[in-house]
Amino acid sequence: MTYSVKIVTNVAVDNALKNPLVVALAYDGLCTFEFGVAAEIFSLHRPEMGNNWYRFAVAGVDAGELRATGGIRFVVDGGLELLEQAGTIIVPGWRGAETPVPPALCKALLAAHQRGVRLLSICSGVFVLAATGLLDNQRATTHWRYTDMLQQRYPAIQVTPDVLYIDNGNVLTSAGSAAGIDLCLHLVRRDYGSAAANSVARRLVVPPHRDGGQAQFIEQAVPVAYESHRLGPLLDYLQANIAGNHSVASMAKFIGMSPRTFLRRFEAATGTTPARWLLAARLARSRDLLENSRMSVEKIAEQTGFGSAATLRHHFRSQLATSPAAYRKTFTSPGA
Repeated sequence: MTYSVKIVTNVAVDNALKNPLVVALAYDGLCTFEFGVAAEIFSLHRPEMGNNWYRFAVAGVDAGELRATGGIRFVVDGGLELLEQAGTIIVPGWRGAETPVPPALCKALLAAHQRGVRLLSICSGVFVLAATGLLDNQRATTHWRYTDMLQQRYPAIQVTPDVLYIDNGNVLTSAGSAAGIDLCLHLVRRDYGSAAANSVARRLVVPPHRDGGQAQFIEQAVPVAYESHRLGPLLDYLQANIAGNHSVASMAKFIGMSPRTFLRRFEAATGTTPARWLLAARLARSRDLLENSRMSVEKIAEQTGFGSAATLRHHFRSQLATSPAAYRKTFTSPGA
């Protein structure tokens, strides 16, 4: 799938968060990549965003100098007392899915949640949130390697293994390491709108949002160059003609395969079926138009291949748990 990233300049945000302080937890055995995601998105100085951008601090779970993956040693800004000042707390992984979570940390996170602080986990960090009980009777996700273990250890959690992240309002969880980027960008979109998220994504050289779930990354063989060469033009064609009526037969004919061979090779190369790929592509285009145009929902439905506003609303409800109107209200850039 190809993505178009809106290039934004002078993105200065006008709406100030009630509490823009993001505090990332650090611990002995810190997951370096997950921590780096939080630091890159929330700690970087971004003058183009104005004076209302996030502030960032690091709270140590353990005392003294800490070690991180890769042999890095570091010091932090303070201890768990920093959580009392936070508006958002990030748990960047955990040192082991079976490693106990210190009671003091659980107590501090529960107190923060009661104050309305947002709690966000990346990858195995979900086990920290699970230990607090805050995920009981809630949907949550984590890296596909840990989903079964999470469900077994915490049966009250509605573990959802086929998504990149889940937003439950003030408790958010992401799948594997790179999905932490998706979730953090989602939070930027929630806080400051799509233009700000697009700007941050552009600095990171990543798409502002990805569609699909973890299944596309699990046990998928890398397609040989020949198959990529044959499927690539088809995917480009579908993106350019997203509103068209594309059947399995017509797509198979486009690349000169039988329908049965086409279905098998498409799923092997993309990790999904043509129908699901088209749905994800159409939803992505619809989201882009809702964020960056004043086009009516009816017109967007026509231009993205859904045909009618009712069909578009149905897929938004089933796939995104929201309506097009609510999505537009949430993710339209301030002042748009």
